[in-house]
Amino acid sequence: MKQLIESRDYNITIIDNLSTGIPSTVETLRQIHKESKKQGEFDFIEADLKDFQFMEHIFKTKKFDAVIHFAASVVVPESVRDPIKYYMNNTVNTTNLIKLSLEHGVRKFVFSSTAAVYGEPQEVPVKETTPTNPINPYGWSKLMSERVLIDVGNAHPDFKYVILRYFNVAGADTKVRIGQSTPNATHLIKVASETAVGKREKMFIFGTDYPTADGTCIRDYIHVDDLADAHFLALDYLDNNPSDLFNCGYGRGYSVKEVIDTMKMVSGVDFKVEIAPRREGDPSMLIADNSKIKEKMGFKPKFDNLELICKTALEWEKKAI
Repeated sequence: MKQLIESRDYNITIIDNLSTGIPSTVETLRQIHKESKKQGEFDFIEADLKDFQFMEHIFKTKKFDAVIHFAASVVVPESVRDPIKYYMNNTVNTTNLIKLSLEHGVRKFVFSSTAAVYGEPQEVPVKETTPTNPINPYGWSKLMSERVLIDVGNAHPDFKYVILRYFNVAGADTKVRIGQSTPNATHLIKVASETAVGKREKMFIFGTDYPTADGTCIRDYIHVDDLADAHFLALDYLDNNPSDLFNCGYGRGYSVKEVIDTMKMVSGVDFKVEIAPRREGDPSMLIADNSKIKEKMGFKPKFDNLELICKTALEWEKKAI
């Protein structure tokens, strides 16, 4: 949203229940909007997608042209323990949002999906054509939402969508204005940066017996600003192209140990790391084949650098102390 506010004269409405967010981020966005001097309006509505009646009221009042849907529960081990939460929040609420969009004339829908839909892929890097086979309820809840979008798009050709399958989003605004603020975060780079600045006494590596070079999981980490650019491209893409889905990653991966070593190097802190058992639902390796988004959308990553990603995350944690 930060980049959308800064670069486009759109009327922008953010709808969020703040269950994993903080009000100060909204105020930061208001200030960014003010400083941008863009002509479009900025509005924030605190609401929950499960409140179907209120969501319908918002759609009737606002008359949206496009929806970018980010909201979801995203913690893989939690999805294994509490699958109902994930199917209700991620699949049911998304389905209702698609329904409202269709009923109220929204013709462009950009959906945040996940590499978790691939499960344990048989080919790496993963292509959009790689068979989907999630190994946790989080991945299934997202894949089911994708299916709803695809079926609705087939039934209503004037309703177009882009599905963006995120790999591991990391880092913070390079101007250190906005960063990940989720309490009890589980994302590796966020956890490592918190440990580096002393917000955590120690961190854990969950499993060292995976079929990788150093025994730890490998992931493709994409900087949040590059991912934001992909959403701009998706909105523009839908002006003259049919619905489609794209991987969002850099096409190379780093192991858990490599990420921790990089954070230690960037921070200059040899923070405490302990080995713990594997977490349920974690695939060993997920790396994107990003050739499709580059070729069809002209995606050109600017922040494909693990040190930079770690540094921006670290600077955000320092600011947030």
